[in-house]
Amino acid sequence: MPIIILILSTLGAAIWWWVRQNPGDALDTAVDVATTVRNAPRKLAFRKQTNAHPVEGIDDPRIAICAIAQAFIELDDLPTKDQRNTLNLLLRTELRCSAEEAEEMEVLGRWLQGQCNNSEAAIVRLARRLRKIAGDASWDLLHDILGGLVEGELSKNQISAIEDIKRAFHR
Repeated sequence: MPIIILILSTLGAAIWWWVRQNPGDALDTAVDVATTVRNAPRKLAFRKQTNAHPVEGIDDPRIAICAIAQAFIELDDLPTKDQRNTLNLLLRTELRCSAEEAEEMEVLGRWLQGQCNNSEAAIVRLARRLRKIAGDASWDLLHDILGGLVEGELSKNQISAIEDIKRAFHR
């Protein structure tokens, strides 16, 4: 505990000294951080609606696809590191996004999945939203990503999820 206090005190003293020496830079940095945090959801094409579920605020089909894929690999158990790496690779290649964008979509996707309370509910709700914002155009892309995530046999929950997605897309 004393070591943690020492480290935090040293860090606080260094920040205090920096702010006193460069107040203009410190103020600019604080404004940049606040702006970045405030604009992060807008950067991902996410908008908040009053009295609406957060999934209804998705405008970018890539976010919905990412969230569905995350829920799909979490249906039976927590995903392994290999599954997460495979998902990240598929997002970058299939959705043609940078590593930073893929990471941001994964974080937002996990949050959206948490707002739906469980993976099954998340898949149903996200699939309906994806159909609404992108139509049938996103079906092939979603199919390719989910197919790339499958390792071996599908579980009963994954088969049920695929049926739910097909129903949402009227297939």
